[in-house]
Amino acid sequence: MMHRFLDTMWGQMWGQANALFAPLRRRRLVDFLLVAAAFGMLYGLILLGRQWTDVQRPMLVIDLSPWALPKYTFFSMMRGLTAYLISFFFTLVYAYWAAKDARSERLLVPLLDILQSIPVMAFIVPLMLALVAAFPHSNVGIELTAIIAIFTGQAWNMTFSLYHSLKSVPAELHEAATVYRFNWWQRFRWVELPFATTGLAWNSMMSMAGGWFFLMLVEAFKLGDKDFRVPGLGSYMSMAVEHGDVRAQLWAVAAMILMIVLLDQVLWRPIVVWAQRFRIEDTVQNADSESWFLNLIRGSRLIRRWDRWRARQRQHWQHRHPVQKRIRVEAGVVRAAHAAPWLSMVALIVLSGFLILGGFGVFHLLHQLPPSTWWTLFKAAGLTLSRVMASILIGLCWTLPAGLAIGLSQRLSRIFQPIVQVAASFPAPMLFPVVVALLATLKIGLGWGSIALMLLGTQWYILFNVIAGASAIPSDLREVGTAFGFNRWQRFRNLYLPAIFPYLVTGCLTAAGGAWNASIVSEYYNISGPTLKTFGLGAIVSQAGEQRNFPLLAASTLVLAATVVLFNRLVWKPLYKLAETHYSLSK
Repeated sequence: MMHRFLDTMWGQMWGQANALFAPLRRRRLVDFLLVAAAFGMLYGLILLGRQWTDVQRPMLVIDLSPWALPKYTFFSMMRGLTAYLISFFFTLVYAYWAAKDARSERLLVPLLDILQSIPVMAFIVPLMLALVAAFPHSNVGIELTAIIAIFTGQAWNMTFSLYHSLKSVPAELHEAATVYRFNWWQRFRWVELPFATTGLAWNSMMSMAGGWFFLMLVEAFKLGDKDFRVPGLGSYMSMAVEHGDVRAQLWAVAAMILMIVLLDQVLWRPIVVWAQRFRIEDTVQNADSESWFLNLIRGSRLIRRWDRWRARQRQHWQHRHPVQKRIRVEAGVVRAAHAAPWLSMVALIVLSGFLILGGFGVFHLLHQLPPSTWWTLFKAAGLTLSRVMASILIGLCWTLPAGLAIGLSQRLSRIFQPIVQVAASFPAPMLFPVVVALLATLKIGLGWGSIALMLLGTQWYILFNVIAGASAIPSDLREVGTAFGFNRWQRFRNLYLPAIFPYLVTGCLTAAGGAWNASIVSEYYNISGPTLKTFGLGAIVSQAGEQRNFPLLAASTLVLAATVVLFNRLVWKPLYKLAETHYSLSK
């Protein structure tokens, strides 16, 4: 009896101790994992730094062993994240400048239209040659070119999203900022940026996905007998396709999917969950979604100690220097407010100067072209424009209902957000060999098949913007639809479509820019096997870049930019105006 009593008492004590120390052990495990991840990141950055500072090699050797994939995957991920950080700061500056300065807006918005539509091939050759010449004894020039090329696939979508959000802030929020006498920085930090957070979060995911589109092109770039490749997933996949190594291709696909899922779970999902606090709601909100990684981080003792230390330091500084801090901040705000118009004017003059100098250089190259070339370019531009619009219309047919379903349902969002993120982030050119083989089997030429190839890279812009717009619909508007007994069609026509219309216009605009960029690889396919091409402006740009025909490259890029700006002025700008005046929640 005594033995049983002791066993029972010991079991109860052990159970209580286990329940008491289980959270402690779990927190220690989280702290250990965070520290291990930090050291792993540091080691990877050291390897990447060595890659940057190594002497340029005449030929890069790519190891097709699966054991080399972790290093290559980390290199590609860090290039994408570095490009995203540059894109994010560019977005804050450029979008705010364009939204707040009406004089500069007339130049910055059309310039943004041009920048997002210029294909990578139009500038990667001169940029690569210039940066390699600037850093002849290291790989810095090649790495910078890769990051800048990825940046051009990320920045424009985010910038358009923030610009539109800054132009659509509800009037009552502006009135509240005026009542509380916010300065420009407080207004931006506490009113405008929180209002834009939901759209910016989703467009950041889409921008990151857009950056991966040209991964194979920028990491496996060759120019004649010059090898400008950098170690990464893109160069690994390109080498595997070139050698016909199906097993290595499957390993590369698996590594790409794992990287995308990892970024989604540890970066984008926590950001989307965190962004929910900035939704505009007049009634009780729907059940918030959660992130297991965010909950894990919040349970870390190291993170909590760091937060407490920062709070104590901030309180201590404010207690010691309350008056000095207020005077310094107010003086800084006054100086910034007085200097802003002059800084804007100087920046506008400098930007205009660069554009004029670039225009003179392009004009010098255009003198070498015969007049008949221009007629060919105009016909090619019209044909490529028709393919771009066809890809957008086809994408709308499924992204609009799918985006509404995902954005309006927390359950579907939890299920499909990782799937959509993987599908959108996966570099479409990696799938081009499969699609081209399927088109050949169906006996479909590249003239029609290029629309399908464009669709692989452009449909996600629309989907992510529709999801962002649907998730930003206030719950009180949904309750109005329920109170009036709207059926599905009435909800779509009278509630959902007007609410997401500004996001839909942004998605279609950025999708059009993505389609123009995708035209250079969808109309001129030379990834593996024989070169396939069809008549179009994208094919002309690709072929001119490959042959180093700089006059034709400059002319085709100029025609492409002119076509995009003209179409945007005639179509997208009126739709933007309609979205601001009739379909904004602030009206």
